[in-house]
Amino acid sequence: MPYTYDYPHPALTVDCVVFGFEASKVLKVLLIKRQQPPYKGTWSLPGGFVQMEESVDAAAVRELREETGVSNVFLEQLYTFGAPHRDPRERVISVAYYALINLQAHPLQAATDASDAAWFELSAVPEMGFDHAEILDCAIARLRNKIRYEPVGFELLPTQFTLSQLQSLYEQILERTLDKRNFRKKLLKMNLLTDTGLKEKDVSHRAAKLYEFDTRKYQSLKQTGFSFEL
Repeated sequence: MPYTYDYPHPALTVDCVVFGFEASKVLKVLLIKRQQPPYKGTWSLPGGFVQMEESVDAAAVRELREETGVSNVFLEQLYTFGAPHRDPRERVISVAYYALINLQAHPLQAATDASDAAWFELSAVPEMGFDHAEILDCAIARLRNKIRYEPVGFELLPTQFTLSQLQSLYEQILERTLDKRNFRKKLLKMNLLTDTGLKEKDVSHRAAKLYEFDTRKYQSLKQTGFSFEL
């Protein structure tokens, strides 16, 4: 039954920060070019208004799929952003989500309110509309903190990868160079990786071993957590 409130109430939106890691060893974020005002023609995070009959979780999944073509990814709630004037249209509160994906496994297809969708290196993110720069900074901070107590890489890397690729991923997230010997020693001590017995192919340098994550061990560490100080 409809109910009329005696006070105004804000609209609710969702915004999605999706990180992807490329074989070229670069961490990227997925953005869409807005097709409608406000900020028409500018790059922004995928997202939109929550419909009356759906949950915020369902809205995040729907908006990401509709605007970028990306689906079947795990979205985790990040933070709620509610500054009074964050949206020039009206009073809008946004629930932000973030996800980690292997970008090569998710081709992009812009639609609905997006005229384009593309991956941007974190060092080359264009000026964005709304408070999306703040949301992105929050997601990066969460990711940097997360890698110290939870394994990160299963969602971002290809099924088989080299230790150099994994180290590069961590260096991209932390924005600093890691000691190669120390990193590998700590990582291998966790028994998280399985040596496939295979090596890289068609490379100009000495072929490196290819590893896979032990899925059962990986999921166990995600549940229980661990300390991985670098």
